[in-house]
Amino acid sequence: MTLFFMYQRIVIKFGTSVLTGGTPQLDKPHMVELVRQCAALHQAGKEIIICSSGAIAVGRARLNFPQLLPTLSNKQMLAAVGQSRLMQMWERFFEIYSLHVGQLLLTRSDVEHRGRFLNARDALNALLEHHIIPVINENDAVTTEEIKVGDNDNLSALVSILAEADLLLILTDQPGLFTADPRNNPDAQLIPEVHTIDETLRKLAGVSVSGLGVGGMATKLQAADAARRAGTDVIIAAGQAPNVITAAVQGKALGTRFPALDTPLINRKRWIFAGKKPAGNLLIDAGAARALCDNGRSLLPAGIVTVEGYFKRGDTVIILGPGRQELARGIVRYGSEDLNKISGCHSDEIEARLGYAYGSVVVHRDDLILM
Repeated sequence: MTLFFMYQRIVIKFGTSVLTGGTPQLDKPHMVELVRQCAALHQAGKEIIICSSGAIAVGRARLNFPQLLPTLSNKQMLAAVGQSRLMQMWERFFEIYSLHVGQLLLTRSDVEHRGRFLNARDALNALLEHHIIPVINENDAVTTEEIKVGDNDNLSALVSILAEADLLLILTDQPGLFTADPRNNPDAQLIPEVHTIDETLRKLAGVSVSGLGVGGMATKLQAADAARRAGTDVIIAAGQAPNVITAAVQGKALGTRFPALDTPLINRKRWIFAGKKPAGNLLIDAGAARALCDNGRSLLPAGIVTVEGYFKRGDTVIILGPGRQELARGIVRYGSEDLNKISGCHSDEIEARLGYAYGSVVVHRDDLILM
């Protein structure tokens, strides 16, 4: 019998709790089962990309669980020890099915810089073209707080944007997103599908309690929001569920599904969303908000009410409406010091106020993403 699969290019994020079964060490039999499902999809012609957590947990087990202060350097040390061991496991298990894997270690700076973003995308595509399964992790051994993605949930969303994936499957120790915390509320109900991510939904998200991973449900919501805006369906599901990977790719109902938005971001705007963390805020008036949201216009200095934060020309900023709701994100053509001088003025006054001009707009519509 031929199976029907909804998706072609799939990013699968394995949380630390999934790979360890909630224990201090890797659950190797379960990892083999996960690999079996990936291999079956690969044999069916699907493109599989793995985002693997677990390097720090593996390093801690490899060193016989030393008592260490939770400093960045100690985490880097554990990651350096554990990453190679973790890759050995993935390589060994995929070899059972005569499949090759290739390691990619990424930091946020790899997607912030346009050239490095394209290089990372090309490397990813080259692995897939040669039928090699990419295994991706954050480069914890060398990253600092300034360049860390911060957790592998959001890393998997960035990888989905890089790969232009059809599906991001986030496997965790929970069956999905619930109406309340199921650990202490027996009436909590699984939410099967989410179309809007708002503050009410974010309040439902708990935190990681396993002590093994970095992210909780809140970071999974952030990842889901980023990926779906780039045109990728997202499913959060239990990694221990039988045949969870195969079932998700077949489109079966499981976990919590976040359908992709109807109008995914074009390629350059994918990079804007995946790249630099916003460096500041621009509070705009109602007229500018209508021009951006209803008429597809660029942001002009006349509509800016307040400039918040310090940023430079080319940085990403958040654009807030009159009620401080986030309307858009975009790349500014003027830094914060310049904008404090030209906010509220007409475009033909820019050069007179600054002594120079980079054009009439602050954020061009081609460099702007409506939220």
